Amino acid sequence: MLSKRRLLSFAAGVALVAGASFGAAPASAQQTLRWAFQGNLNTLDPYGINETTTLGLQGNVYEGLTKRGKDLKIIPGLAERWEVLDNGLRWRFYLRKGVKFHNGNDFNADDVVFSAQRVVANNSQLTSRLSGGPEFVKVDDFTVDVKLKSPNPILHYAWDTWYIMDKEWTEANNAQIPPAPQATTPGFATINANGTGPFRITEHQLGVRTVFEKNANWWGKPEHNLDRVIFTPITSAPTRVAALLSGEVDVIDPVPLQDVPRINASANARVLEGPEVRTIYLSFDQMRPELTASSVKGKNPFKDVRVRKAFYQAIDIEAIRRQVMRGAAVPAASLISPLFFPQIDQIKRHPFDLAAANRLMDEAGYPRTGPDNIRFEVDLDCPNDRYVNDGPICQAVTAMLARIGVKINLQAVPRAAFFAKVNSPIYNTPFYLLGWTPGTGDAHNVLIDLMHTRTADGSGGRGQFNNGGFSNARVDALTAQVLVEIDTAKRDAMILEAFTILHNEVGYIPLHQQALAWGVAKSVELTQRADNQPLFYWVQKK
Repeated sequence: MLSKRRLLSFAAGVALVAGASFGAAPASAQQTLRWAFQGNLNTLDPYGINETTTLGLQGNVYEGLTKRGKDLKIIPGLAERWEVLDNGLRWRFYLRKGVKFHNGNDFNADDVVFSAQRVVANNSQLTSRLSGGPEFVKVDDFTVDVKLKSPNPILHYAWDTWYIMDKEWTEANNAQIPPAPQATTPGFATINANGTGPFRITEHQLGVRTVFEKNANWWGKPEHNLDRVIFTPITSAPTRVAALLSGEVDVIDPVPLQDVPRINASANARVLEGPEVRTIYLSFDQMRPELTASSVKGKNPFKDVRVRKAFYQAIDIEAIRRQVMRGAAVPAASLISPLFFPQIDQIKRHPFDLAAANRLMDEAGYPRTGPDNIRFEVDLDCPNDRYVNDGPICQAVTAMLARIGVKINLQAVPRAAFFAKVNSPIYNTPFYLLGWTPGTGDAHNVLIDLMHTRTADGSGGRGQFNNGGFSNARVDALTAQVLVEIDTAKRDAMILEAFTILHNEVGYIPLHQQALAWGVAKSVELTQRADNQPLFYWVQKK
């Protein structure tokens, strides 16, 4: 069992594994790292998908003005330093000189200003990186001012995954606007990459493999000894494990929880485990007057807090932790990990209570009817290759909700199809499972992305991933205040108030923070950060 005490003890989020190398490995292969993941790298466009694994893989190629170290602390990136001026209304960033993109173009202030425009353009999934509408002004080729309407103490907290693009390259290839998530024709930047990072992509076959080659001209000091990395999607969990144990791959993510003992007992590999700051949750469509994919006609049952709370109280989170997650999860009462906001422990989960859940459904006007004693039917959209045991979690939820008379029609699909559906402009899902890692390491990220009332078209960086349409005017007001409040105690109190409102209104059903489990060859030493990003530039292979 991964207890909350153990989770908190891992606050730095760093774990290392090392050991003897494979005796049979040829010398020519020793500098090639073979990394297998359960899903695809679906886009190379750094603003195409706001998803941890995608951003982590892109982060080996692209870079932001800031980076995060092994302990997740903010460190300089393409900006070597910055200062806050004019009582917090202007930030000045001093850019690194001599940095080149992979195609040889020089990095300068024009690229930063261009990237600030592109990241908030239509179809971008990362508009919240520039919350509050900051204005970017070029001072000279290596200095950029960011002007604010009001102070923002966390302006740069998410900039490690706001990657800077080459203005000349992007414009020359007509890629100024990211393609829509549901686009059938990929944009140029979807299948080509040109960053400043320690690796460059030399081959990208969607669903087959992506090859990362060492960038010999990288501006930084390498901490890896790799010549190349071959990223391969292996959707079958048994096949992934077999590939690791046979030495065909060096790292697999994730390890099926039932296979942890077998890998740890092997001669060639072990499991690297640690806490993850991602929260897995369920959400409902609370916007539409009538749900899609539901037997209820003429109204939306999820607009009724009694129905939402009944669903919550019908879910036995301890059974999911024990039986589905094999103890490798910490039940959550809200959408943020205590590693990022310790005060969240003051909020307690609504108790598992089938009797109470059935009473709430009766009170809401959804009696059991028909020969099957069913209240209503509704689809549940779920990925089956994105989170740890995501498919089995949804199967368990399906069975649990049946006990209060709700027939769940489970739609479990690969992550590419899942994200195309739930992140489409019309958010065409009545009930779904998702996971969220605050990209800033701050609670405001959850407030602005998941809890703020979303704009009509999901633009403007407010409520962009609030797919279910939770809306509360007080939460919106608190979100705006949290962004500018510099008094820590006042800020924390406002954050806690907002999460308490969300809890009382059952805007979401938080499930747990999952544990990380990577299978790693004993010939490899690497860093596993608590944000679960696959970063190659700290890997040593013997």
